[in-house]
Amino acid sequence: MTTKPLLLASSSPYRKALLERLHLPFTCASPDIDETPKPGETGEELAVRLAEEKAAALADRYPGHLIIGSDQVAQLADGTLLAKPGNHERARQQLAACSGESVLFLTGLALMDADTGSTWNVCEPFRVNFRELDEEEIDQYLSVEQPYDCAGSFRMEGLGIALFKSFEGRDPNSLIGLPLIALIDLLREQKIYPLAIAYRSSRRD
Repeated sequence: MTTKPLLLASSSPYRKALLERLHLPFTCASPDIDETPKPGETGEELAVRLAEEKAAALADRYPGHLIIGSDQVAQLADGTLLAKPGNHERARQQLAACSGESVLFLTGLALMDADTGSTWNVCEPFRVNFRELDEEEIDQYLSVEQPYDCAGSFRMEGLGIALFKSFEGRDPNSLIGLPLIALIDLLREQKIYPLAIAYRSSRRD
């Protein structure tokens, strides 16, 4: 089993809380990258590229680590990509566009060996069917949670659940920003087994 420590390339408390569920020792660091889409880039390509760039941005600072990068993109039925809104007005526009629609959320996940640069990645799709939302409901929601740093303008882990009619996908954790099932798949490929590690830790306690 590898002894390389894990690093989560994120300052998000929500991703940190998700990774803690696996009972794996890890540290966090915040990457600094340009998240601007490239011309002609698909949602899947963008999500995976940003996840890889987040991991790569920390490789020099954290030699000897396996680095986890993750990023999310929302895509409307017409192919329009929804990035982080940044403010109330853009968030209002995003939720108005999502109202009554089926929106595809694409979460890119990358696991990088900081020493070799070897990277394993996956894109986890998850579809959200939104309720019909009027302007008052949208403004009420945004005033409560102010999800201006979230693709799609909602927080799945909070009141955002009130915006949805139904889900389609294998891992709702991806909506919060870290697809745990896909991550476990990647970790197991690198001989990292969360169940075994958690078991040994509990025996020591």
